[in-house]
Amino acid sequence: MSQGVEFNRLMLEMRAMQTDAMARSKPVPAVPEVGAPSFSEMLGQAVNKVNETQQASNQLATAFEMGQGGIDLTDVMIASQKASVSFQAMTQVRNKLVQAYQDIMQMPV
Repeated sequence: MSQGVEFNRLMLEMRAMQTDAMARSKPVPAVPEVGAPSFSEMLGQAVNKVNETQQASNQLATAFEMGQGGIDLTDVMIASQKASVSFQAMTQVRNKLVQAYQDIMQMPV
């Protein structure tokens, strides 16, 4: 595949993730919806998705290093960057959660 096609595919995936994130940022109802995942479930799913992305990237890199056919260096680099970006985003979410927890704990009762 050419680099232009890979870049376009990556941009489409990023836009889809952005649209999904914006759709999830709608106002939260006072009563949770029946069958809706809890915050801890959503966070767990996000962590698992980041882990899966990193594992897939490592497997692709290992396959490329071993010389398996059909694996392009650009695919390996894109997978590596996806894993890096998803991990950085998860780290930022964690930092915001820790900061929010600290702010709440410092509130006068």
